[in-house]
Amino acid sequence: MFDSIIEFVKSAITEQIVDDPVWATIALVGQAIFGGRFILQWIVSEYKKKSHVPKVFWYLSLLGSLILFSYSVHIKNPIFILGFSLNILIYLRNLHLIHIHAKKGVVTVIEGAED
Repeated sequence: MFDSIIEFVKSAITEQIVDDPVWATIALVGQAIFGGRFILQWIVSEYKKKSHVPKVFWYLSLLGSLILFSYSVHIKNPIFILGFSLNILIYLRNLHLIHIHAKKGVVTVIEGAED
């Protein structure tokens, strides 16, 4: 069993990285952006001494998902295509809500209690 796992990893590296280095790099950048959003959120929360999700978190989420969605289409993986499609819609909706809320300049009870 261990040998088959090793063989699978070797095969994946050969097929996805060695044979297609440009797309492998694109996927790695997308994953770094997508994962980096949590590091950013953690740093901001530590700075504010409370849990906080900055607006840039949603932009990084959207950018990372768009890149990983593109990679998913490239490798023709329907599971990842569907997953990242849904993520993209959620992140766009959150950004839209943030934009509308900021435009109105209204502070909700929850936001007032946070600051």
